[in-house]
Amino acid sequence: MRQQRGRTIAGRPRRGSARRHFARLLSRLRRRARRGVLGRIRLGTAGKSPRLRRWVLAAALLGVALVPYPVQGAAGVPPATACRSGCRAGVTSMVRWTTPLPGAWNVAPGLAGTVPAAGLAYAAVGGGLAAVGAGLTVTAYSSRTGALEWQDTLTGFPAGAAIVSVRAWPGEVTAGVSYRPVGGGAARRAEVVLSDADGAQSGRYPAATFGGAVAASQKYTVVVGATAVTSYDNTTGHVRWRRPTGPVAQAWRTDGNRLYMAESPGGFVDSAPASALHRIDLATGSEVVVRPIEGLSFPGTLSGAFDGVVLFSSAAGVTAYNGSTGARLWSAHGAVPEGIDHSPRRIYLTEGSNLVGVDPQTGKVKATASGSAVNGAAGVYVVRNGAALGLDQGASGGAWGYTLAVQRVTRAAPGLPWPHYFVDLSGVGGSADQAGNLVVIAACRQLAPRLPAQPSTSAPASGPPSAPSSGTATSPTSSSPSNTSTPPASSTTATPNPDASPSAPAGTREPAQGCMRPELIALNL
Repeated sequence: MRQQRGRTIAGRPRRGSARRHFARLLSRLRRRARRGVLGRIRLGTAGKSPRLRRWVLAAALLGVALVPYPVQGAAGVPPATACRSGCRAGVTSMVRWTTPLPGAWNVAPGLAGTVPAAGLAYAAVGGGLAAVGAGLTVTAYSSRTGALEWQDTLTGFPAGAAIVSVRAWPGEVTAGVSYRPVGGGAARRAEVVLSDADGAQSGRYPAATFGGAVAASQKYTVVVGATAVTSYDNTTGHVRWRRPTGPVAQAWRTDGNRLYMAESPGGFVDSAPASALHRIDLATGSEVVVRPIEGLSFPGTLSGAFDGVVLFSSAAGVTAYNGSTGARLWSAHGAVPEGIDHSPRRIYLTEGSNLVGVDPQTGKVKATASGSAVNGAAGVYVVRNGAALGLDQGASGGAWGYTLAVQRVTRAAPGLPWPHYFVDLSGVGGSADQAGNLVVIAACRQLAPRLPAQPSTSAPASGPPSAPSSGTATSPTSSSPSNTSTPPASSTTATPNPDASPSAPAGTREPAQGCMRPELIALNL
């Protein structure tokens, strides 16, 4: 069996660079977790609990390993203005439709963009719908026209409950809700099944904190729970089949109609290494245990699955295994998984500053784009049909599609102020349609008047600026946790302080600036 070891880009070896980068990142995240802050995301009571800090740290590391994040150029700066305007002259418009977003929204600089004024928002595209969840309300639009199809507010949950995941399927929409039982106790998660026709609630099933719906149709819904994977009949709610997964929740990934569940004593939080994989057929529940041919375990963390290939990530890079036999196929030193593209069938990695598309079975490089070539103000987010979506952030934001085959921008949508891409960590839901080339983002067409700065009472002038209460991610122990899916599908970036300014007077803080015209925008890639 052919193996590729120590692959490099453009003939330049990168041995040790990924390990040093990973070690520095891990150390930085640990220091921030001990202080109760990751980036500008406040951890609430998790900052005082070592166990909860491990949960949040694990979620953050998975975000580093799994999320399509901006591909930065070697110098970390966008291309020259002349090149950016010249390279995009005469390109096709990407916008398919726009529609107003309900509720109150704010704008924030950088990757946050247009976000809810309170809490977080989640989006998913699939089964003919584009669904957005915020608070306890799910709103569904036609993915073809953007017309409002229905809106439903979830009921039967205690105060403080909030949607933490939205996923769209043929025949239904599922929403993961995190809540704390009346009378106290640990936070729990339930998966609510909604009809795609009118939003009527037809089921509610227990789910793991980092679990939820992983497959669904008009007939059944498959949910990853804390100790088992269960398929429910949508008509009766009865169990079709159940497969135990052990006493602790495990890491998982889906590949079409298959679910790969890692077997690790540490479970989801400490899933490396995995001694085995459980491959479960999502339609029938049939299960096969796959063990590595080389060694006693799969090194690293389960980070992806596509085309019968499973990926494990570590500080050294990515290693691919056959999902049926456990045979090692190839490895890419210093690489991080970025996502998949069904047509052409490729796994995308970042290696250094480059975006690389490889053949799933062999690891052979099929497409490469340098960071300087595709880098906009924020970088590349997802690849569909061989085109990479990029977003330019800020008041003059826009979207663009970079076609890897011809190495140039072929589609663009200027004039999308403060664009926001709904991040999908799980590879199941997400605002990028898995079966097509549609991507939905949020943007703000008109800002509300800025309010005067208010005196600050939270921190001394010499300290770091405080994150506002609105849109801030919270820990699993709070009333509306944000990191409670597997990881949370289609979640927004937590809102940092959008108005902190070096020129602001000491001892004052400026409130988040409201958005008068928030919009959901559908883009064709």
